[in-house]
Formats: sequence, structure tokens, C-alpha cells
Amino acid sequence: MKSQQRGVSLIGLIILGIIIVLVATVGMRVFPTVAEYLAISKTVRRVAAGGGTTVLDIQRQFDKALAVEDITSISGKDLVVTKDGDRIVVEFEYKKIVPVFGPVSLLIEYKGDSRGR
Repeated sequence: MKSQQRGVSLIGLIILGIIIVLVATVGMRVFPTVAEYLAISKTVRRVAAGGGTTVLDIQRQFDKALAVEDITSISGKDLVVTKDGDRIVVEFEYKKIVPVFGPVSLLIEYKGDSRGR
């Protein structure tokens, strides 16, 4: 009687390993940009709630906060400051190019505002 074998073949295991390595490589390169985006979002919310009265005040507070965080992807000049009723809304948008390997890069477009969107 023949017994049926179960499991993954060597070729299947190699292909699975390559896929896992590719996903891990992209994840390791993207994670710092996501952490940076979260820090920028938090800073924008804090600056908008901080009571700056002019656009220049808000931009300066933002630049000071980013200097502490050591973030250079965006600056206070890149912020769009508007009013929604009596509330100050600060919006931002920037692009980040993440090299993956060789000539392959990943373009990530980040945007958000002080309302948490």
C-alpha cells in the first residue's frame, strides 16, 4: 500500500521563505516612516491645541517640537493653517520615498490634520 505524504516541498519552502524575507524587508524600511508620521500627527495636534494666535506662531512651535524629535521630512512652512469656526485646524501633507532594494523604491504619501484625520 502506498502512503500519501503531506507537507511542503522544498521548492514551496524556498518560495515561502523568499516571500517572508521580502515582506520583512519592506516592513523594516517602512516602519520608521510610519513612526515619524505618527510623531508629526501628534505634534500637529499638540501645536493646534497650544493656543498659537498667528500662523507664524504655530509654525515656530511646530519647528521647535520637530527639532526635539529630530524630524526633517516636514517643516512649519509646509503646514496649512485654517480656522473652522473658533477652532484652529492645522493640515500637513508630504511624500516619503523608501528605497527597498536595487532600483525599486516605495512612494508613500502621508497627510493629516489636527482633527485626527
